[in-house]
Amino acid sequence: MTFYAAQGDLVAIRAADEAVIVDAHMPDCDDVGSQEIAAGLNLYLRGKVVCGLILTGLDRDHACPAGVEEILSTYQPSWVMYPSYYKDSDAATEVFAIIDRERRRREGSARPLQRISICLSKIDSRFFYNLAKQFAFEIFSPYVVPGNSSNDNGIVVKIRGLDPTGFTYLATGDTESDRWARIDQLFGDSLRSDVLSAPHHGARSGVYVPSLLRIKPDTVLISAGVDNAYEHPDSHAVAVYNRVARHVYATNVNNGVCLFTRRSGQGYETQPVRYG
Repeated sequence: MTFYAAQGDLVAIRAADEAVIVDAHMPDCDDVGSQEIAAGLNLYLRGKVVCGLILTGLDRDHACPAGVEEILSTYQPSWVMYPSYYKDSDAATEVFAIIDRERRRREGSARPLQRISICLSKIDSRFFYNLAKQFAFEIFSPYVVPGNSSNDNGIVVKIRGLDPTGFTYLATGDTESDRWARIDQLFGDSLRSDVLSAPHHGARSGVYVPSLLRIKPDTVLISAGVDNAYEHPDSHAVAVYNRVARHVYATNVNNGVCLFTRRSGQGYETQPVRYG
């Protein structure tokens, strides 16, 4: 489920009795309130064990302190994953304070909180098979290159469901075309994924056609705010996505919708869902 989180990202993915959450934007704005988002997330995750939280980046639209605190305290995931690149900002400082506080609170409990910092040059393997029973994770970025923006030092990860549906979902954060060129060069056809989260809220800067042709998505999901100042998603980007995918959906239609995507035969179907 891609939740409507205004100009930000919040995705929850279910497989059998488990779930994983990607990003944590829970704003209070004219379009939607944090309590409304939290209630929708709680409904979608009812009866599921949330194994982990992935923060693709540490900007507020992906790692909102209020959202991180809500997710860690309510669902008590076993781990939180984030890029090693540190962006010195009020949001990042507050997020790490929340993570550390939650980690201390759970020390000695049956469900401690593990911190997983991701930089491909500093981890033994880019494959994670032991973080959940129903999910496997394959990392494509970041390497953490000095001088690069936080957008290009965020996490790109393929999430594979190990339940009978066997889906693959590529979370991309705000990764832009220069970084995509390097990812494409390094990993090629390994990028193949059924469902793609459009990079950078559907911005043109997130489009890199060679990598899209490698990914070959059935469905592209765009998280963008209604009447946002950046005019996301970009019409050029949407046109490209429509050329490579069978289905393209965005959250900023009809005054904001969530996107409920699930396996349908050999493909996928997406249903727009409103809060309440």
